[in-house]
Amino acid sequence: MDQENKDKIEAAAAVTVGAGAGSAGGATVGVLELAAQGAATALSASLVIGLGAAAGGAIAYGIFRFFKKRKS
Repeated sequence: MDQENKDKIEAAAAVTVGAGAGSAGGATVGVLELAAQGAATALSASLVIGLGAAAGGAIAYGIFRFFKKRKS
């Protein structure tokens, strides 16, 4: 496996971990509780969770690129 493929795998892993953390942050008990009470719909709760995942993935990728540049 060459270095380019290793870099792609590392970037994908960083984004996956970040998206998982973002999803967990978006799926806090508060958002789910509001959806259960009807104060927020299932759609709005899903949007919050999805946006959390997207933001987490983007932040993790940015941090990965920042440290990858510093290392080189």
